[in-house]
Amino acid sequence: MIVGLITYLFINSFAIFIAAQVLTGVHVSNYLTAIIIAVLLGAVNVFIKPLILFFTLPLTIITFGLFTFVINAVLVLLVSSLVPGFVIDGFGWALLFSLIIAIISSFLNSLLKTK
Repeated sequence: MIVGLITYLFINSFAIFIAAQVLTGVHVSNYLTAIIIAVLLGAVNVFIKPLILFFTLPLTIITFGLFTFVINAVLVLLVSSLVPGFVIDGFGWALLFSLIIAIISSFLNSLLKTK
Protein backbone atom coordinates (compact mmCIF):
# COMPACT_ATOMS: atom_id res chain seq x y z
CA MET A 1 0.00 0.00 0.00
CA ILE A 2 2.80 2.44 0.90
CA VAL A 3 4.70 1.51 -2.26
CA GLY A 4 1.62 2.20 -4.36
CA LEU A 5 1.10 5.57 -2.69
CA ILE A 6 4.72 6.56 -3.24
CA THR A 7 4.54 5.41 -6.86
CA TYR A 8 1.35 7.41 -7.37
CA LEU A 9 3.03 10.46 -5.79
CA PHE A 10 6.06 10.25 -8.09
CA ILE A 11 3.87 9.73 -11.16
CA ASN A 12 1.83 12.81 -10.31
CA SER A 13 4.91 14.89 -9.54
CA PHE A 14 6.44 13.79 -12.85
CA ALA A 15 3.20 14.79 -14.63
CA ILE A 16 3.29 18.16 -12.87
CA PHE A 17 6.91 18.73 -13.84
CA ILE A 18 6.32 17.76 -17.49
CA ALA A 19 3.19 19.92 -17.74
CA ALA A 20 5.10 22.88 -16.33
CA GLN A 21 7.82 22.37 -18.93
CA VAL A 22 5.28 22.28 -21.76
CA LEU A 23 3.10 25.21 -20.67
CA THR A 24 4.71 28.65 -20.76
CA GLY A 25 2.28 30.11 -18.21
CA VAL A 26 3.12 27.57 -15.50
CA HIS A 27 6.42 27.72 -13.63
CA VAL A 28 7.75 25.02 -11.28
CA SER A 29 11.21 25.76 -9.93
CA ASN A 30 12.45 22.17 -9.52
CA TYR A 31 11.38 18.55 -9.08
CA LEU A 32 11.22 18.83 -5.28
CA THR A 33 8.68 21.61 -5.70
CA ALA A 34 6.72 19.31 -8.03
CA ILE A 35 6.64 16.66 -5.29
CA ILE A 36 5.35 19.23 -2.78
CA ILE A 37 2.72 20.33 -5.30
CA ALA A 38 1.62 16.72 -5.81
CA VAL A 39 1.27 16.19 -2.06
CA LEU A 40 -0.72 19.39 -1.58
CA LEU A 41 -2.93 18.76 -4.61
CA GLY A 42 -3.64 15.30 -3.27
CA ALA A 43 -4.57 16.70 0.14
CA VAL A 44 -6.74 19.43 -1.39
CA ASN A 45 -8.48 16.87 -3.61
CA VAL A 46 -9.19 14.64 -0.61
CA PHE A 47 -10.31 17.24 1.93
CA ILE A 48 -11.52 20.39 0.15
CA LYS A 49 -12.74 19.25 -3.27
CA PRO A 50 -15.62 17.07 -1.98
CA LEU A 51 -17.00 20.01 0.02
CA ILE A 52 -16.81 22.33 -2.97
CA LEU A 53 -18.42 19.70 -5.21
CA PHE A 54 -21.25 19.27 -2.71
CA PHE A 55 -22.01 22.98 -2.50
CA THR A 56 -21.76 23.49 -6.26
CA LEU A 57 -23.72 20.37 -7.20
CA PRO A 58 -26.64 22.25 -8.83
CA LEU A 59 -24.25 24.26 -11.01
CA THR A 60 -22.30 21.11 -11.86
CA ILE A 61 -25.51 19.35 -12.90
CA ILE A 62 -26.66 22.31 -15.01
CA THR A 63 -23.33 22.41 -16.84
CA PHE A 64 -23.30 18.61 -17.29
CA GLY A 65 -20.20 18.28 -15.11
CA LEU A 66 -18.10 20.86 -16.93
CA PHE A 67 -18.01 23.09 -13.84
CA THR A 68 -15.73 20.46 -12.30
CA PHE A 69 -12.96 21.73 -14.60
CA VAL A 70 -13.40 25.20 -13.10
CA ILE A 71 -13.21 23.75 -9.58
CA ASN A 72 -9.99 21.91 -10.48
CA ALA A 73 -8.45 25.11 -11.84
CA VAL A 74 -9.39 27.04 -8.70
CA LEU A 75 -7.83 24.34 -6.53
CA VAL A 76 -4.64 24.46 -8.60
CA LEU A 77 -4.56 28.24 -8.11
CA LEU A 78 -5.03 27.69 -4.37
CA VAL A 79 -2.04 25.33 -4.27
CA SER A 80 0.04 27.78 -6.33
CA SER A 81 -0.62 30.45 -3.72
CA LEU A 82 0.64 28.12 -0.98
CA VAL A 83 3.80 26.72 -2.61
CA PRO A 84 6.78 28.97 -3.23
CA GLY A 85 8.37 28.19 -6.56
CA PHE A 86 5.02 27.36 -8.19
CA VAL A 87 3.62 30.22 -10.25
CA ILE A 88 0.64 30.17 -12.60
CA ASP A 89 0.08 33.20 -14.81
CA GLY A 90 -3.72 33.05 -14.83
CA PHE A 91 -6.92 31.07 -14.62
CA GLY A 92 -6.66 29.77 -18.20
CA TRP A 93 -3.21 28.38 -17.54
CA ALA A 94 -4.48 26.72 -14.34
CA LEU A 95 -7.33 25.14 -16.29
CA LEU A 96 -5.02 23.85 -19.01
CA PHE A 97 -2.47 22.70 -16.42
CA SER A 98 -5.08 20.68 -14.51
CA LEU A 99 -6.26 19.04 -17.73
CA ILE A 100 -2.75 18.12 -18.83
CA ILE A 101 -1.67 16.67 -15.49
CA ALA A 102 -4.87 14.62 -15.39
CA ILE A 103 -4.17 13.21 -18.85
CA ILE A 104 -0.47 12.50 -18.22
CA SER A 105 -0.98 10.93 -14.79
CA SER A 106 -3.90 8.80 -16.03
CA PHE A 107 -1.78 7.55 -18.91
CA LEU A 108 1.22 6.76 -16.69
CA ASN A 109 -0.94 5.09 -14.04
CA SER A 110 -2.57 2.92 -16.70
CA LEU A 111 0.86 1.80 -17.86
CA LEU A 112 1.80 0.66 -14.35
CA LYS A 113 -1.39 -1.21 -13.50
CA THR A 114 -1.06 -4.96 -13.39
CA LYS A 115 -3.87 -7.36 -14.14
